[in-house]
Amino acid sequence: MGNVPPASIEIIVPARNESRRLPGGLAALCRTAAALPLRAAILVVDSASTDLTCSVVHEWPAGPVPIRLLRCHRAGKGLAVRAGLLATTAPFVGFCDADMATDLAALDVAVRLLAAGNPLVIGSRLLDASVAEERHSGVRRAGATAFRALARRIVPDATDTQCGFKFFSGPLARSAARSLRTAGFAFDVELLARCQQLGATLTEIPVCWRDVPGSTFSVTRHSAETFRDIAAIWLRLRSARAAAGQPPQAGPPPDPPNPLIGPDDPATRAVGVPTRAVGASRAASLPAGGPAPAGPPPLGPPALLPGTPAVAGPPAVPAGISTA
Repeated sequence: MGNVPPASIEIIVPARNESRRLPGGLAALCRTAAALPLRAAILVVDSASTDLTCSVVHEWPAGPVPIRLLRCHRAGKGLAVRAGLLATTAPFVGFCDADMATDLAALDVAVRLLAAGNPLVIGSRLLDASVAEERHSGVRRAGATAFRALARRIVPDATDTQCGFKFFSGPLARSAARSLRTAGFAFDVELLARCQQLGATLTEIPVCWRDVPGSTFSVTRHSAETFRDIAAIWLRLRSARAAAGQPPQAGPPPDPPNPLIGPDDPATRAVGVPTRAVGASRAASLPAGGPAPAGPPPLGPPALLPGTPAVAGPPAVPAGISTA
């Protein structure tokens, strides 16, 4: 075991009460990750589950893709992803949802773009080449439209901040995660904005996505909190820009910050479709309709973006987190 090389990419799966959907999702992710052109590992972050989610991971049979468990004792997808990112050491990292709603064919595309020097690669269900199968109610669709309108005031380059498929340069993700304060479902918006503050160019790729029953997001229970989070994110980022002497960015009305989050809290297509690089003039693309590139590009450690500190040695695990 001591001679096994470390993983080049670590894939985080946040999971809260996912004992039913996690086995199928992990099996699919393991198959796809084992075929990647670099060594992968999976980190399941249990988000204060009350079911047998942890047991699913503990009892998972050994295979070519190692799986480990990180336990987060406070609920919140943002908290779980933040804890997972800070627990990684690989040169490339990312996360996907436990239901694997995004077709994992996009994983090979994301890995090749990362290896080619794109530091921030996210899936978007709204690109022309994407296929999204939705069964949402009219109320949820209307809420999603309103949310996207506000999210674009913070991350104007992203067409879809909420697709649960995002991959990063490891140093970039860990640096951005240290400043992340949003615990709930709107955390993606803050994470993307933090990455762009560090100089990252955002590259979107089309995905095949299907609406899998069993989502933990509830319109009635989470909408108000999510919109408060968006206002709080905008206020935090505006304050950071003001402190850095940058001009303020237009955003949503300054609603009160989310009272649940304090400043000290830890807080789809297959290969061969075009991508969209935003946030800078650099374009990254794969030939439309063509085969995947022959062989991966060299997988040396990614260059750090300006202002992105390196992470030396194993990261400290935030308070409220335990490994298992």
